[in-house]
Amino acid sequence: MTNLNVDLCGITLDNPVIPASGTFGYGKEFAKLYDLDILGSISFKGTTLEPRFGNPLPRIAECGGGMLNAVGLQNPGLEEVCRTELKDFADIFHKPLIANISGFSIKEYAACAEVMDKEDQVGILEINISCPNVHSGGMSFGVEPESAAAVTRAVKEVTAKPVFIKLTPNVTDITLIARACEDAGADGLSLINTLLGMRIDIRTRKPVLANRTGGLSGPAVFPVAVRMVNQVTQAVNIPVMGMGGVSSAEDVIEMMMAGATAVQVGAANLRDPYACKKIIEDLPPLLEELGIDNISDIIGIV
Repeated sequence: MTNLNVDLCGITLDNPVIPASGTFGYGKEFAKLYDLDILGSISFKGTTLEPRFGNPLPRIAECGGGMLNAVGLQNPGLEEVCRTELKDFADIFHKPLIANISGFSIKEYAACAEVMDKEDQVGILEINISCPNVHSGGMSFGVEPESAAAVTRAVKEVTAKPVFIKLTPNVTDITLIARACEDAGADGLSLINTLLGMRIDIRTRKPVLANRTGGLSGPAVFPVAVRMVNQVTQAVNIPVMGMGGVSSAEDVIEMMMAGATAVQVGAANLRDPYACKKIIEDLPPLLEELGIDNISDIIGIV
C-alpha cells in the first residue's frame, strides 16, 4: 500500500495535494461536492488588512492553455475572515489550514500575520509577495531580494507558525529572491504565482481585461513552474510548495520529483471542481505503477 504522507515544517499532511489560494474560496462551495478532509490542506483565499472589492470587470479571460485573471485580491478583510470565514471552515475541514495573506506595506503584512498567528486552525502562513494584479503592493515586494527579505523578517517577528513566502516568476533570477527569504528566516517557499500576460480584443482594439494585464495560469505555465521549483530547491535548504498549471496526478509527481514537498492545484479547480479529489484518487495506482511505496521518497530526486 502506498504512503502519501508528507511532512511540511513539522505538520504531517495525509497527502501533498492542496488547493491553491484564490481558486478554492473558503471551501464552502466545494464542501457541497465532496469531503474536504481528503485534502492535504487548503490555502484559503488571500486576505488583506482591509476589505477589497478587487479590480473592475472584466477581470477573467480564457486563453490557449489556461486563463488570465486580474481579480485583484478581492476579499472581505482580515477582521471578517477571522470572525466568519474561519469559524465556518471549522465545520467543513478538520486539519491545519494555510492562511494566504497580502499587504500594501510591510506593516500590513505584519499586522495580518500577527492576527493569523492566534487562529488555532491556521497551521502555516503563506505570505503573498507575488500578486501581479494589484498596484503599490503584491508583486512589488517580490521582485527585489531586499524587499522580499524585509517582509519575511517583519512577519517572522510576529508569529511562531511556519512562514512560507510565495514567490513571483516575473523576475530575472528567482533563486536570488529565494535565498534572500531563506536568509531572512523563511521556513519555506511557495512557487510559482502567475506569469504576467495580456490579451487584446482585435475588434474593439482594447485590452480584454479592464486592468490591461493579468496573471496567466493553467497548463501553459507548468513547464516554467517545474523549472523554477527545481532551481529553487537546489538553491535553498527549506521546503517548497510547488504550483503552476498542475492538473493531474502525473503533474503532482513531476513537481515533487523537481523538488516540491507539497503541491498546490490552482486553475484546475475552476475548470473542474473535482480536480483535487480526482488527483488524490489517482495518486495511489500511479505510484504503484511506478514502483513507489512512499511518495516522500521522490521529493527532489531530479
